[in-house]
Amino acid sequence: MFKVESGPGPLISSRSLADPSQMQHSTIYVKALPLQELDDVETIKGEVRIGNILIVRITPLARRSVEETKLAITELTDYTKSLGGDIARLGEERIVITPAGVRVWRKEAASSEAAIPAVPLQNEAVPGTR
Repeated sequence: MFKVESGPGPLISSRSLADPSQMQHSTIYVKALPLQELDDVETIKGEVRIGNILIVRITPLARRSVEETKLAITELTDYTKSLGGDIARLGEERIVITPAGVRVWRKEAASSEAAIPAVPLQNEAVPGTR
């Protein structure tokens, strides 16, 4: 069972960390969290450790410090991989982090389809919205 959770409230569930078999019978949450400062890395690591899937918005920290953002991403990547989890970029503003046993699907590089380059939108009006 998956639940999406965002906003205020407890970030760490009462799932047992000592017994991995308990994780199979526990609820796994998909949580959206912001990375606002380096201290948030420990909270994110705790969420991954107990088996939750995280969508992390990195722009709050990136606006303040690119170097701190790189440090946080490196630490989260190393930690996630040490647990057997996965981490991937979701566009320019977010990353997804999964616990052990959950993988992020990535399109194969040797695909027969031609790559479509990303083009930034520049305040273009969508028909029917103004």
